[in-house]
Amino acid sequence: MKGDADIARTAALFADPARVRVLLALGDGRALAASVLAAEARLSAQGVSAHLAKLRDAGLVVAEKSGRHRFYRLAGPDTAELLETLARFSPAQPVTSLREGTRAEALRTARTCYDHLAGRLGVAVTAALLARGALAGAADTRRRPGDRISAPLSEHPYTLGANAGPVFAALGVDLDAAAAGRRPLLKFCLDWSEQRHHLAGALGAAVATRFIDAGWVERRTKAHRALRLTPEGEHALRTRLGIGELAA
Repeated sequence: MKGDADIARTAALFADPARVRVLLALGDGRALAASVLAAEARLSAQGVSAHLAKLRDAGLVVAEKSGRHRFYRLAGPDTAELLETLARFSPAQPVTSLREGTRAEALRTARTCYDHLAGRLGVAVTAALLARGALAGAADTRRRPGDRISAPLSEHPYTLGANAGPVFAALGVDLDAAAAGRRPLLKFCLDWSEQRHHLAGALGAAVATRFIDAGWVERRTKAHRALRLTPEGEHALRTRLGIGELAA
């Protein structure tokens, strides 16, 4: 016989700032080496190993071995959702340096939310898909009454639109392949920085993968979720989705 869930034990894992930095570095779903996580969390190799052991024991991260090296990733999208939910109840950290300000602005401009696009880029792409009939449903992507900040929406505000096939084909996204997996095709998150919806689910992941593979966006650093829109990406957004400069 088991009692109530031991929430305090799990919550204690998020009480250490360094351990939270490790989780945030893994927030885009990638698997990273312990050395990369140590640099991101500003820890020694021994220190990050101790934190990773606790996170593995709690089922929040898993390890994958490749040759002589071990890589770590979040246990799944539920862990990413837990991070986002905690973020909406947490105050913003003060920006005390130019470096921190630059990093914060980069995250708001373009980033990954687990494995899909977020920030101004993510909501702009979602709004453009809606405007072109690739998505149908709500009139726009603005936050609705009752939407939970950052969290995946419990009800889908959009469905595939009449023009989904040609619009996604123009982007180089295989709609049938995205729909063939076990993962839900359409999910949406309420972007924590923009307070607008962005596309998630299997289709959101396929769009993000296409943007990365095509060189339209690139990662700023190994362990940072922020993305940089390349000149090729700016051209693709303008010609394929009608998106101009991302508004601040």
